[in-house]
Amino acid sequence: MTDPASALLEGLDAAQRVAAEALLGPVCVLAGAGTGKTRAITHRIAYGVATGVYAPNRVMALTFTSRAASELRSRLRMLGSTGVAARTFHSAALSQLNYFWPIVVGSGLPRVLDGKARLLGQAAERIRLRVDTATLRDVAADIEWRKVSELSIDEYERTLATGPDGSPARTPPGSLRPEQAVDLQRAYEALKDERRQLDFEDVLLTCAGMIEAEPAVAMHVREQYRFFVVDEYQDVSPLQQHLLEAWLGDRSDLCVVGDASQTIYSFAGASSRFLLEFPRRYPDASVVRLEQNYRSVPAIVETANRLMRGRPGALTLRARPHHGDRAASDPSVGPGGESVRPEPTVAGYETDAQEAQAVAAELRARIQEGARPQDLAVLYRVNAQTAPLETALHDAGVAYQVRGATRFFDLPEVRQAVMTLRAASLAVSDEPLFQSVSDVLRSLGWTLRPPQAAGSVRERWESLNAIMGLVDDAPPGTTFRQFTDDLLARQAAQHEPAVAAVTLCTLHAAKGLEWEGVHIVGLGEGLVPIGYARTPEALEEERRLLYVGITRARRRLALSWAANAAGRREPSRFLAELGIRTQREGSGSVR
Repeated sequence: MTDPASALLEGLDAAQRVAAEALLGPVCVLAGAGTGKTRAITHRIAYGVATGVYAPNRVMALTFTSRAASELRSRLRMLGSTGVAARTFHSAALSQLNYFWPIVVGSGLPRVLDGKARLLGQAAERIRLRVDTATLRDVAADIEWRKVSELSIDEYERTLATGPDGSPARTPPGSLRPEQAVDLQRAYEALKDERRQLDFEDVLLTCAGMIEAEPAVAMHVREQYRFFVVDEYQDVSPLQQHLLEAWLGDRSDLCVVGDASQTIYSFAGASSRFLLEFPRRYPDASVVRLEQNYRSVPAIVETANRLMRGRPGALTLRARPHHGDRAASDPSVGPGGESVRPEPTVAGYETDAQEAQAVAAELRARIQEGARPQDLAVLYRVNAQTAPLETALHDAGVAYQVRGATRFFDLPEVRQAVMTLRAASLAVSDEPLFQSVSDVLRSLGWTLRPPQAAGSVRERWESLNAIMGLVDDAPPGTTFRQFTDDLLARQAAQHEPAVAAVTLCTLHAAKGLEWEGVHIVGLGEGLVPIGYARTPEALEEERRLLYVGITRARRRLALSWAANAAGRREPSRFLAELGIRTQREGSGSVR
C-alpha cells in the first residue's frame, strides 16, 4: 500500500519528480511553457509537508499576481497542505509591515496609496507644470520602474541624459523635458512624505529596510519563514530580489521556478538575470529542467522552439502526442483518436478590417463545428487593435469578451473622440473625409507620426490612430456625418457578451492562460515588434512576447497580419523564422 507522502509523487514525470523530491537547499526549476511547473512545485511543497521536512506555517510561496497566489493556495488545499502562506511579494510585505511598524515606530502604518495619479496631479500643480492624464500615467510608470530598479532620483536623472549618439538612454514620459520629469518625481516624493503616505513600491522598500535595520524584526521573520518558493522567477525585479534576500538572511532553502523565454515585463523592471545566474550565486544548487510540454500539439511546440532557438536560457520543448481523451468533444480528433488537426497557419491581408473579418469567419466556423467559444482566443499587441475585431465578431454573431482591458469604445480617449467627431460632423462641410476626421483628432493630440516612447501616451495615440484607420475602410463617397453615424452604431452595438464567449486580450494579458485555439493578429512590423522597440534588448522582448502568445495554444494556431490601405506595413520579421508558408489574402478565412 502506497503511503500518503509517496502518493503525492505518483503521476509526476521523471523531471517533475526530481524537483518535488529536492526539498532542501537551493533549487532552480527551469520550466518551459506547458510543462506542468505549478503541478511540480505544489506537489513539492505538499511532499515536504507530508514527510515532515516542512512545517506548513514555515513555508512561504511567492508569486506575482493575486490570481496566481489563489491558484497555489487552492491546489495546496486539494493536496492536503493547509497553512502554507501563498502570497504576492506585496501582500507578504504589507502583512509584515502592519505587524512590525507599531512595535518598531510606535504608531500606525502610514496610509498606502491606491494609486499615484491623484498625488502626481497635485505635485504637478505645486510646481506649476501642466500635464495631461496620459502623461501622468506614464510618470507613475516611470516612478514604479525607478523604484523596483532601486534607483535614486539622481540615478534616474542620469538615465535621461543624452548619450554620445544624441539620444537619451530612456525617453522622458510624454512630452516632458528630462528636467520636468525629474522635478515632478521630486515633488511627488516630497508631497507623499509630508502627508505620511506610502506607495506600492515603498511597501517593499520599507519592509526590506526594516528587516535590515532591526535585528529583532529580522530574527522574528526568519524564524517564522524557513522555506521559500518563488514562482515566475524570471519576472523578479531588483527590489523584489533585495526583499527576498532580506527574508532569507544567510540561509539557502530557496526554490525558484521560471522560464527566461517568458520574460515579458522588462519595461517594468523585471529581469531574467536572477534566474539565469542562480547556479552561479548558489554553486551547490540543484538545477532541474522541465521540457516535456503537455499543453500543445507537436506542430505548435515545434513552431515555438524555432522562434526561440539559440536565445539565452531558452529551453527546447518536447511535444507529447495527444490521443483520444478529448476525441468526443474535439472535431480535430478522428473517431479512432487520430489527429486531424491542421498545422499552424500564417495569412496576410490587405487591411485590418479584412483580417478581422477573416478571423471572425474562422471562429464562427469552428463554433458551428462544435468548439466552445470560451476555448478560443484572439491575441494582439495593443488594445487599440480591438476596434476592427469587435466590429467583425459582432457582425459575424460571435460572442466575445475583452480580458484585462477596457473595451475599445469605452476607453476615455475614444469616447471623447467619438463625441467630438459627432459634434463637428453636424456642421456642413465639403472637405474630404480624411481631412475632416484628421483635423478633429489632431485637436485631441493625434499626430501623423507616432510618439517615440511606450506607455499611456503611445496607447492613447494608438487608439486615436485606430479611429483614423477607419477612414481607410469607409466606402468611397462617405460623408463626415455618415462616418460618425457608423461610429455611434459601432459603439452602441457593444453590449456585454455572454459567458460562453471568445476571449480577446493582449499578448501580455494572455500570460498564464491557455486555449484550444488561438489566433494572433496584427503580426506586422510596427506592432510585433512594436514600433518603439529599437534596441536589441527591446526586440528580444518582443520575440519573447510572441513566444508567450504561440505557447497559449493547445491544438490550433493561426497567425496573421495586414498591410493596411496602401501596403504601409510589412509582415513581422519573426514570421520568416517560423517555417510556415505565408499566404496573402485579399479577404476570406485564415484557413
